[in-house]
Amino acid sequence: MNRLQLVLATFIFGTIGIFVNYIPLPSAAIAFARGALGVLFLLLFGLILRIEINLQNIKKNLLLLLLSGGAIGFNWIFLFEAYRHTTVATATLCYYMAPIFVMAASPFVLKEKIGVKKLICIGVSLVGMVFVNGAPTDGDPLGIIFGIAAAALYASVILMNKKLGEVSAFNRTLVQLAAAALVVLPYTILVEKPDLTALDGQGIGLLLCVGLVHTGLAYFMYFASVQKLPAQTVAIISYIDPVVAIVLSALLLSQPLTVASATGAVLILAASLAAEWPAKK
Repeated sequence: MNRLQLVLATFIFGTIGIFVNYIPLPSAAIAFARGALGVLFLLLFGLILRIEINLQNIKKNLLLLLLSGGAIGFNWIFLFEAYRHTTVATATLCYYMAPIFVMAASPFVLKEKIGVKKLICIGVSLVGMVFVNGAPTDGDPLGIIFGIAAAALYASVILMNKKLGEVSAFNRTLVQLAAAALVVLPYTILVEKPDLTALDGQGIGLLLCVGLVHTGLAYFMYFASVQKLPAQTVAIISYIDPVVAIVLSALLLSQPLTVASATGAVLILAASLAAEWPAKK
C-alpha cells in the first residue's frame, strides 16, 4: 500500500507541467494558489485524521522551516517559468539536476564524504546537461536557466530538510507550504499583478486541481509513504515523475524530444539513479 501511494504521488507530480501549461495566470500566482490550497487540504486531512500539530516543535525550528518554505515557493515560480519558456520535458530534465546538486554540496554542507562513484555520476549528469542545453527546442533558452535555478532551490530544500529530522513530515509540510504561499504573495501582487479576469471555468478547475491534487493530496501521500519505505526505494520510485512528464509532453503537447535531448535525458536520469542505487545491488 505504501509503495502504491508513492507511485501515485510521483505520477501526479509528473503531470503538473501539463496542467500549468493551460492556466492563464503568471507563475507566482499559480505558486501562491498551490501553497494556499495545499495548506487548506492538509489542515482538513489533519483534522479528519486527528494529526497533531506540534507548535512547540515548530517554534523551535521556525527559522529553518520558513527559509525552506520560501525556497519551495521560488522553486515553484522558476519551475513554472521553465514550463512556459521551453518544453515540459526539457524543464523537467533540468529540474532533475537537483539530486546532483545535493551530492555536490553534501561534502560542504553535511560534511559527508563523496566517493568515486558519485563523482562519476556528477560528471555524467553534467555531460547530459550539455546535450540538453545544446539541443534545439521550441522554446527560449531562458527555460533551461529557470529549470536549473528551480533545481538549485529544490536541492537547498532537500539539504535544509535534513536538518529538520525532529519535525514530523506533516508538520514540516504544513509550515513549508504556508511559508511558500506567504513568501510569493507580495511578489505576485507587486510585480506580476495577475489579471484574475483571465481565469475561465477551465482555468479555475485546473488551478484547483494543481492546489488540491498536485500539492495537497500528492504531498500527503508522498510523506505518508516515505516515512515507511526505505530511502533507496523512495529515490528509485521518484523517477516515475520525469518519465511521466516526458511522455505526456510528447503525447499531449506535441513536444517530442530531439536526439540530443533524449541522449541528455538518458545520461542525467541514469546518473542520478545510479548514484542512489545501493552498492550491493
